[in-house]
Amino acid sequence: MTATAPVMGLLGLGVGCGLLLLIRAWRLPAKPARRRAPRRHAGRWLAAAVGAGLLAWAVTGWVAGGLLVGMAVWNLPHLLGTGAGERGRTVRIEAVAGWTEMLRDTLAAAAGLEQTITATASAAPEAIRPQVTELAARLERGEHLVDALHRLADELEDPTADLVIAALVLSAQHQARQLAPLLGELAATARAQVEMRRRVEAGRARVRTTQRTVVGTTFTFITGLVLFNPAFLTPYDTAAGQVVLLMIGALFTLAFVWLRRMARIEEPERFFTTTKPSTAAGEGVVG
Repeated sequence: MTATAPVMGLLGLGVGCGLLLLIRAWRLPAKPARRRAPRRHAGRWLAAAVGAGLLAWAVTGWVAGGLLVGMAVWNLPHLLGTGAGERGRTVRIEAVAGWTEMLRDTLAAAAGLEQTITATASAAPEAIRPQVTELAARLERGEHLVDALHRLADELEDPTADLVIAALVLSAQHQARQLAPLLGELAATARAQVEMRRRVEAGRARVRTTQRTVVGTTFTFITGLVLFNPAFLTPYDTAAGQVVLLMIGALFTLAFVWLRRMARIEEPERFFTTTKPSTAAGEGVVG
């Protein structure tokens, strides 16, 4: 394996392009359409992973090296994640708790359920205000309350919100009279869950810092060997060396997966099992 000046220049260009891609991807503003953003970013990361893998193959001449580099770049967002997704879910749960308290307090004034939802839409917490506002708009257009609530559950995609919406659905279907106390209990449960998640998140932050340190040190060490001491890596030029390289890559993959699992908060299963609204009693809800 040789490292000539043109090859090193190509490697530097590829690293620079990769860094620019990372910066651009992380600084893009959040879009309202949450389901399209993952596909767009997935396409960019796939292109970056393929490009990095081909570049590594061209520089080292190792098929296994190109494969491992491509897989590493593809998983880089997860390996270097800051826990923004977990924090966003915590904020959403807190918002659900706040809106539930609004519903409870407004129902205590003897308002109907549809009127209560409409009255609280404009003052709902910011994290869920667009979804609640759309729910109120659907009700004003004459959509059935149960159908509109099922759509809200599909939009929020949150287990805690599912519990609150299930209580609203049962009240709408069976005219339950004790809805306000139930909403108060659900709001208190959501608040307790927020506090628990924040305590867990504080502990997981140290794990994520360790994970980023390990990943950065590993990639820096490997890059340094390829650039400055290629003779040390000549044993991997053989077929047996490629097999050993794949085994080493598998061990690193298992270690990184283990670190990622340590830094992740396990989410409970959702209460609603279908996204299709239905006015039939109990349909789309598991008890």
